[in-house]
Formats: sequence, structure tokens, C-alpha cells
Amino acid sequence: MEKRVFATTYLVKVGLLAALSYMLMYLDDIFLPLTRLIFPEFLKLDFADVPALIGGFALGPLAGTLVALIRNIIYFLTKSSTAGVGSAANFVTAVSLVIPASLIYQRLHTRKGALIGMLAGTLSMTAVMAVTNYYIFLPLFARVMEIPLNVVVQAGAKVNPWIVDLRTFVLFATAPFNLLKGILVSLVTLAVYKHISRLFKHF
Repeated sequence: MEKRVFATTYLVKVGLLAALSYMLMYLDDIFLPLTRLIFPEFLKLDFADVPALIGGFALGPLAGTLVALIRNIIYFLTKSSTAGVGSAANFVTAVSLVIPASLIYQRLHTRKGALIGMLAGTLSMTAVMAVTNYYIFLPLFARVMEIPLNVVVQAGAKVNPWIVDLRTFVLFATAPFNLLKGILVSLVTLAVYKHISRLFKHF
């Protein structure tokens, strides 16, 4: 009986975090006027990974992964315009941040552990997305959208003259973007985690 109650509570918490995470994805346009000054327009900043990171800290890496997975499945079914490429990239981005961060926090369950975990997660996300964008997601995005890969590169060149090919696009666009995103998501998580974890303890 206790196991069943625990499982139900676990799923409810994951579901609530996934719903919040999904809603936060719709706020990406708020930051567009700022991000478009230094990044290509299709790189949109949002805080949808905050609930996933909170889930990872409070319930473990699997919960954080499930939050990101559910969010992206719903987004793919309701709004995605890239045949799932954007949702797949978003999921990989999230788990490459959440899993290292939550694993470290599980071992070092202190504020210092959270900081180390989020730093490791941010660096992991930046590195993983640099590799996967170069070899998988950007070429696949261009193919799905039926545009030359050079068009993607040119979108970056419009805001950064150092971008001249796919390698420099990853180096000067996607890598800094994910580094910035990881830092901001970590700061917001750090600010709200204790409050939300207290709420979780009441049900």
C-alpha cells in the first residue's frame, strides 16, 4: 500500500513539473528581442528546464528526465514545426544538464553540491549540444526544413561576423547560447528550489 501511495505521489509530482515545464516553453518569445541581438532567431531562450532540474534534485535523475520527456512529447504533438528535430534537441539539452547535476546533488546533498552539480550540468550541456548540433541536429534541421545548411550558417553570420561555417556556428552561436541558458536556468533553480521542495514535502 505504501509503495502504491509513493508511486502515485511521485507520478503526480512529475506530472505537475512537466505541466509547468511545458507552459514555460511558451514564454520563449519574451526574451527574443534580447537574444536575437547576439544569437540567430531560432535559438530561443526559455526556463522550461527549471522544473526538470527541480525534479532531478527533489526526486532523482529519472524524474528530471521524465519531466523533460513528457514536456517535449506534448510540445511535439501540439506545436512543433520541425518534425520533431527541435523537440529531440530540446530533450537532449535538458537531460545533459539535469542528469549530471542531479547525480552530483544526490551524492553531495548541500548547497555546495547543488552549485557543483549545476556547474557540471551546464558544462555538460554545452559540450554535448556542441557535438550533437554539429553532427546531428543542425544538418537534420536543414534537411527537414528543406533548406541548405549554408542558410542556417548565414542566419548566424547576420548577428556574428565570426560565423563563416558550421564549425564556427557551433563555436560562436550554439555553444555560448547553451552556456548562457545553463547559467540562467541554474540561477533560477537555485532561487526557487528550497521553496518548491518544501511544498513537495507536504504531499
